[in-house]
Amino acid sequence: MGKVKTSVYVDEELWREFKELALREGSEVSKLLEEALMNYLINEVLRDIDDSEVPLWFEPLNVGGERSEKLLREMKDDREKRLLGQ
Repeated sequence: MGKVKTSVYVDEELWREFKELALREGSEVSKLLEEALMNYLINEVLRDIDDSEVPLWFEPLNVGGERSEKLLREMKDDREKRLLGQ
């Protein structure tokens, strides 16, 4: 995918803070700006989706309680065994 160079007008203080954020995170301003734009577009698409038209391919979990803690522990133990090759 190609890149495009563009110019935009942004509030000076907002731009300074954004550049400082990129520096603190060890990232490039362009990369963070692309991520922000992508997140905005994704949120717009998700907002337009009618939840009633999206089928669930799983049964929702009832989170919380002893049963959920036990299931989570089993999943973590299983993952650990797979990673260790057991």
